[in-house]
Amino acid sequence: MKELPPGVTAYKRTESFTEDTVPKGLLADHRTAEGVWGLIQVEEGRLDYIIGDDDAVVLTQGRNGVVEPQVTHRVRPVGKVRFFVEFYR
Repeated sequence: MKELPPGVTAYKRTESFTEDTVPKGLLADHRTAEGVWGLIQVEEGRLDYIIGDDDAVVLTQGRNGVVEPQVTHRVRPVGKVRFFVEFYR
């Protein structure tokens, strides 16, 4: 699993989303802006993190998903889940 690069600083965090409240935009292919990293953090349950056309990586509490700048990705809830995304630059 990828890690955030040294020297990046958190500047924004989403609210916590559930399987019922996750924005449709996160379920479809999307990407961050140039220089913006994301860290998907699962608070409860499981979340599939799909990067490009690759297979899903299962995220759980303690197993975060690193979003690289300008890389296409999406998420897919697996049952009950609660998670948030923190943004870095």
